[in-house]
Amino acid sequence: MDDRFETLSPAAIREGTATDAYFLRTETTLEHAGKNPRVVAEVTADQFPTGEFEAFGGIKDVANLLAGRELTVHAIREGRLFDGGPVMRIEGPYLEFARFETSILGFLSQASAFLSAALDVRRAAPDSQVLSFGARHLHPMLAPTVERAALIAGLDGFSHVAAGEVLGREAGGTMPHALLLCYGRGNQQAAFRAFDEAVPEDVPRIALCDTFSDEIEEVLGAIEALGDDLDSVRIDTTGSRRGDFEHILKELRWHLDSRGYEDVGIFASGGLGPADLRELRDVAAGFGVGGAITSADPVDFALDIVEIEGEAIAKRGKLPGVKEVYRTSEGGHHVALADREDADGEALLEPLIEDGEIVREFGIDVAEERLRADAAAVL
Repeated sequence: MDDRFETLSPAAIREGTATDAYFLRTETTLEHAGKNPRVVAEVTADQFPTGEFEAFGGIKDVANLLAGRELTVHAIREGRLFDGGPVMRIEGPYLEFARFETSILGFLSQASAFLSAALDVRRAAPDSQVLSFGARHLHPMLAPTVERAALIAGLDGFSHVAAGEVLGREAGGTMPHALLLCYGRGNQQAAFRAFDEAVPEDVPRIALCDTFSDEIEEVLGAIEALGDDLDSVRIDTTGSRRGDFEHILKELRWHLDSRGYEDVGIFASGGLGPADLRELRDVAAGFGVGGAITSADPVDFALDIVEIEGEAIAKRGKLPGVKEVYRTSEGGHHVALADREDADGEALLEPLIEDGEIVREFGIDVAEERLRADAAAVL
């Protein structure tokens, strides 16, 4: 039996076999003809601004893929908002990057989608604790991508252990329904006490209180089991059993407060999106969000040649010529030819790779600050 996971190796991406077959046949044809023109190619989603901003992600992986090649690359910074025009420009001999187009677009499309969706979640509950619970909806290879996006968008943490090892951050989480089920109906308090005894002291005591019976009954059981050690209660009730979720959480808050547990927080999860967070943010202290981020449609980036050997050119329906994008003084997004000197605003395409060398850093915290500032100015 073939017991390999059906995943690509890093070597396949670096060597360029993680590509569409026609790029390899293009290589074969151009090499046979002795042609390798110097080109400028641009990665774009919408060619013109539409008023719908998205957040830019995935550029670190692209930089690592193209480093060491005879290329100069300019790109928008990770975490910046964009709306039309190029997000990246590649200059050099075409065969230096032809076979990498598929991977370049994949890196950018998926990461930008996750980042844009995570920003929507963060903005829906700006003062709440929000954690990323979405890795279970993805192929495991994508877990670091979605968790990096969550952190840059300003979420407070994530649950995936291996992604944390990649990103240099510690994953968080407490107990699943499986733990309560293993103890059996009526034994929830025993499960809560066992958890309290087993896990390190720095792990929050957050009791999951909706496994077998009414949420209020299980919350009261958690209070009895853990007392003042109880930090929060989590409600993850299946939608078919949920009813008026806001009302349930308000009831729980009443019962906690009336028993002197004002400091015990309520954490809500289970299929929640931005609209839910806006509705519940005044009654819940925190949220776990998954599918609202991971189900985001990939940004429809395309990579197109716009100049060959110094001459503007493009396929039908695309804009020829090397372009620049600007953040205008009014917070808008403007696209113009790069050689225009009268363009208004801050140029957003900045050096990424010069003569094959990466010339920027990719700190998560810096990207988060950049996105927060951009969102405040633009959205």
